[in-house]
Amino acid sequence: MEQVIDHAASGHGPSPVLIKDLLVFLIATGILVPAMRFIKIPTVIAFMLAGLALGPFALGRLALDIPILEFFSISSPESALPFAELGVLFLLFLLGVEFSFARLWALRKVVVGAGGGQAILSAVAIAGVCLAFGLDLPVAMILGLALALSSTAIVMQVLIESKRAAQPVGRATLGVLLFQDILVAPILIFVGFAGMKADANMAGVLIDALIRGLIAIAVIWAIGHYLLGRVFRLAAASGGRDFLMALTLLTVVGAAAITYSAGLSLALGAFLAGLLVGETEFKHQTEVDLEPFKGLLLGLFFMTVGMSLDLPVIADQIVWILAALAALVTMKVLIAYVACRLFAGNHPLSLEAALLLAPAGEFAFVVLTAARAAEAVPADAATFASAVAGLSMLLTPLLGQLGRRLARGKTAEGELPPMMDLDHLTDHVILAGYGRVGQSIARLLVNEEAAIVAIDREPDKIRLARKAGVHAYVGDAARGEFLKATGISRAAMLIITVDDPDRAEAMVRCALELRPDMTILARAHDGDHMVRLSAAGASHVVPEAIESGLQMVRIALEIFGYDQETVRTRIGQARDEEYRRA
Repeated sequence: MEQVIDHAASGHGPSPVLIKDLLVFLIATGILVPAMRFIKIPTVIAFMLAGLALGPFALGRLALDIPILEFFSISSPESALPFAELGVLFLLFLLGVEFSFARLWALRKVVVGAGGGQAILSAVAIAGVCLAFGLDLPVAMILGLALALSSTAIVMQVLIESKRAAQPVGRATLGVLLFQDILVAPILIFVGFAGMKADANMAGVLIDALIRGLIAIAVIWAIGHYLLGRVFRLAAASGGRDFLMALTLLTVVGAAAITYSAGLSLALGAFLAGLLVGETEFKHQTEVDLEPFKGLLLGLFFMTVGMSLDLPVIADQIVWILAALAALVTMKVLIAYVACRLFAGNHPLSLEAALLLAPAGEFAFVVLTAARAAEAVPADAATFASAVAGLSMLLTPLLGQLGRRLARGKTAEGELPPMMDLDHLTDHVILAGYGRVGQSIARLLVNEEAAIVAIDREPDKIRLARKAGVHAYVGDAARGEFLKATGISRAAMLIITVDDPDRAEAMVRCALELRPDMTILARAHDGDHMVRLSAAGASHVVPEAIESGLQMVRIALEIFGYDQETVRTRIGQARDEEYRRA
């Protein structure tokens, strides 16, 4: 046994410490975290608490006096960091896959307005407080920039778990977080200059960083637009899933490496890669392949956040740290609320987004580490700020729950206008037709807490919709004045499920006359009807006959004994081929 350990330690095999840490992580993931989830602790907090307990400042410190505890603690947290960062990349990549360039462009006001206002004003406010406590201006500015940004990984995971990532509050929050990711390069450049001589040409370096960043984004777009789809199709034709998985990993890591080499964040590159893959026919395949890896690696990331909390420092300065934590959250909530209210949406949305964005993020540790290396921030100030940042991140899921309850409370108190007044609705779904298909769509969207306005010419169906809690009205979606009354100018999309092909086509044309950029999803009976609706301008058309046939084939293949993964692949390929023929 000693020879085996010596052989492994000499570099010819896996490190015993690494194997032990891996076992501890898997025990935490498979036993400890599920146990905490059983008592209703949110997943993100469960992973962070597990990291805190198993890290170097809890059981790891006790292991110095009680050696057996070493087998129940993480001995080398830094070894997990590269894998943890992969979890963040997969999260942003999958978010990009679900997004689109059109939706991203629609968020430009939120990204620049709300994101810029929140980040800049928060940094100024935090720096002002630091100056009031006697810190030098460069140190105060660095601490302000470090604590002004939020955690993309934790915030988006909280939104995904609560099924709110695709809702208006999720889109607004993502817009703010995207702007924060863009700020990574300028902040790190400033930190570097804070430790250099005053005669350094900072303006020149900033311009150089901007040019390199734009070039990196252009390179990613060019690769995705002209090469990505062809390469994915080649991999699929060459035998499939293993090659596609490797190519997906290459796309994620490669795009992240391009933006990182230009001074931008890794997460921004992964998000851009997701946008590009989302435009290809391999969108759903990549989602299925990456989802299990994303969950495990994100759990590892959240554990590393918990491990970074220095418990002895927190215990020694608990009063000051809690006071700073309360001040940080209060200031950022107020600033984020105002920024989101001005540029992103109504009061409930802004309140919920502000509470999610109030804590600091993982980027604070990056900035503070760089600042200490450049001797731009004293060690005690950096340690104090790291403790505040870590504790605030631990609060993110709780603040998210508080935001949801407050937002719902505002709605329940009767703050919304009467039912016939739809001026309060934004980013809602207009559902034309509340028959069998419409009811199924409404039920699923309501489960995701999406706002819906249903339209049907039969009063009985409208009464049924209202009993289900849906805004519903008797009317004809082929009439322009009625679509205006349902708030088509503010709606996220129009879904048409009516049986009559001529009426469906008329609805598409009427909607586009009122709003040419409207996203329209339409149900078609067959391929011919699909062609008519597409020619009328529908964004996406689902032919009922084709989908019914594909579902029957899926069941037949499963009866023949095909595994589910093979069935999904075959059905996906058949669907793409049928839609191209139609």
